[in-house]
Amino acid sequence: MHITSVTFQPEKYPTKDRYPFNLSVFHRADRIVFDTRVTFFVGENGTGKSTLLEAISRACHIFLWRDSERARFEVNPYEDRLHQCLAIEWADGRVPGSFFASDGFRQFAQILDEWASSDPGQLQYFGGKSLMTQSHGQSLMSYFKSRYRIKGLYLLDEPEAALSPRNQIELLALLTRMSDAQFLIATHSPILLACPGATIYSFDHSPVERVVYEETDHYQIYRSFMEDRSRFLMGGGVEV
Repeated sequence: MHITSVTFQPEKYPTKDRYPFNLSVFHRADRIVFDTRVTFFVGENGTGKSTLLEAISRACHIFLWRDSERARFEVNPYEDRLHQCLAIEWADGRVPGSFFASDGFRQFAQILDEWASSDPGQLQYFGGKSLMTQSHGQSLMSYFKSRYRIKGLYLLDEPEAALSPRNQIELLALLTRMSDAQFLIATHSPILLACPGATIYSFDHSPVERVVYEETDHYQIYRSFMEDRSRFLMGGGVEV
């Protein structure tokens, strides 16, 4: 492991009424332990898993690629401050790493093309050809295969968003092979969640709880759908 835990420090929260500090999970959780190379955060949308992933990245001084800021109807002054209220425990000193989110990847690919226009050798670190000349899914896999060979801490927010099931399986195989890399991944993919030996934390519980693969909604809903899809198609809901 590169990081072994994250500890919440609610006494430092600047508010309890605004997002993300109004989420109960950040008040009821004390410490989340990372004792396997791959850790998954799962849960319904809005439960805080991606928010925590970004906050851990900032607390570890990992850069988050962002598209240029645009005018907003309402600005929340607290939305990017959770990292100031976290304590990260490193196993053996800080290591480099990266944060992946689909919405920032295209900006990164464009900037890489700009770098390569003056130094084509830059592309050798990312599969040997421009990420902009590949499909979105192909460019993601080129990035993953090259970047995750490097020792480091890697945080991924729903990497399956642009990946076919076949490419999700390829990413799953990659996660099992990278012995010098530690991964924290927020996902809805039952394929990725099948990673052998991984820890799964469910944000549908407050505080978060470790669950086994077969206990996740993702596994149960997909299994139920495959077994009797007519029930879902006729408005049977997603109760399992």
